[in-house]
Amino acid sequence: NYIQLNQRYSSKPKEVKKIELQKLSNVSSGLMRELVKKEIFEIYQVEAGRLSASEVSQSRKSLNDSQKAGLKQIKAHFEEKDVVLLHGVTSSGKTEVYIHLIEEAIRQGKQVLYLLPEIALTTQIVLRLQAIFGNKVGVFHSRFNENERVEVWNNVLKFNPGHFEDFQIILGARSALFLPFIHLGLVIVDEEHENTFKQYDPSPRYQARDAAIVLGKMQGAKVVLGSATPSVESYRNAEDDKYGLVTLTKRHGNVQLPEILVADIKEATRKKKMKSHFSPELLKMMEECLEANKQIILFQNRRGYSPILMCETCGNTPQCVNCDVSLTYHKFKKELNCHYCGYHINLPQVCPSCGDTNLHIKGFGTEKIEEELAIFLPEAKIARMDLDTTRAKKAYHQLISAFQEKQIDILVGTQMVTKGLDFDDVCLVGVLNADNMLHFPDFRAFERSYQLMSQVSGRAGRKGERGKVLIQSYNPEHQIIRQVIDSDFMGMYKNELIDKRNFHYPPFYRLIAITLRHRDKQKLH
Repeated sequence: NYIQLNQRYSSKPKEVKKIELQKLSNVSSGLMRELVKKEIFEIYQVEAGRLSASEVSQSRKSLNDSQKAGLKQIKAHFEEKDVVLLHGVTSSGKTEVYIHLIEEAIRQGKQVLYLLPEIALTTQIVLRLQAIFGNKVGVFHSRFNENERVEVWNNVLKFNPGHFEDFQIILGARSALFLPFIHLGLVIVDEEHENTFKQYDPSPRYQARDAAIVLGKMQGAKVVLGSATPSVESYRNAEDDKYGLVTLTKRHGNVQLPEILVADIKEATRKKKMKSHFSPELLKMMEECLEANKQIILFQNRRGYSPILMCETCGNTPQCVNCDVSLTYHKFKKELNCHYCGYHINLPQVCPSCGDTNLHIKGFGTEKIEEELAIFLPEAKIARMDLDTTRAKKAYHQLISAFQEKQIDILVGTQMVTKGLDFDDVCLVGVLNADNMLHFPDFRAFERSYQLMSQVSGRAGRKGERGKVLIQSYNPEHQIIRQVIDSDFMGMYKNELIDKRNFHYPPFYRLIAITLRHRDKQKLH
């Protein structure tokens, strides 16, 4: 809600956020309503979805030396190659580099497609792009109704470079790829490593990052893939000279990368120091942050939950002998199954690694965390960001705005909170169970774990003082956790390449899933 001073009292109306004015003047919302009735104020909502013509601010953030060099390298690569991979650490200012590339495409009268993996991200980036490019920015994703999507579709189809009302920049999730572009000059795929770019259900099944490269080729457009933690496939393509490679190694404003600490929950459980799912270190750090009036993000990848059998004594998780992925527990068969090759074993009674009988099924979700936090930190204002809380059309926008305006102290979320969000006052990020990610039954589990932990760590300490990250794990010496602490992307990449070659996975091999169905089990066999 924005408030505007009535024309009678001011030669030029000024707008201010209602919540900010209430805080500054320390008045109730009832008093605010009275002033609106007396026509001193006017209240209206500004929507960040479909964009209306707005005042364009010409202010640009000037690029630092590292960004200038990166921009120059991208342009040099574009002379010979159609695709460039921009590998920049979290908060290195990749978005500003994109903005300069977009400006150039607009000057040439070309259309721009800016793909994001998550609808949650569009809220913040729309506001940044709208401040610079005004109503040239259109938004397209599945939360819009059909009328709104048709409006964007028609606008893209009739695009005329000289017409100010036409959307020249389309910002959207993977489905924006299928809009009817005619003058496409630049495609930006931000957070290109994200698995949400791949559509599994319903058909058609496609990987939007790869399809964007094909679209670029068809339209003669240049493609930029951006990420702080590129996918193994993209980085290998860059090494093989199929893509150009540009690296940004410094955070904008020379802000330090966060300090990453690990809490050993195996040891804390043994000493009976755990308070539900929270280690004593995490609770202490959260209390310190709240006292300093700072904010906290807690990450629990509930969406990636699969029942995992784990030994609480040594932290061992049974693996498939053929595929090197974690075995999934199937309760009704009392078996551990591999979802790739079909390998299965009966539920072990003792740990195959240390012989102990202390075996437990692991897994908990964001809802449980939110409930228990309220018990340990009753004063804190807690909110949850996951699929259940963001079903409504404007739910992302409202949650992000509330967190930005410090109406929320602790944000508990799934991987939605890990990607590209930019908050000034986050001093602590907690990863509640790294083992859930590390032992997910997927051949990309280690790569994904590195990416998710690095990305969520990048939300801490983006402005001013150095942020802190605490990772809770039963196996604090795990090589991936060590590589996250050291920001050792190349170490992770080289290890993953060796494993993928040895176990016949992409990018060295292709995987094909063949599904057979028949009502008669004998015929099926």
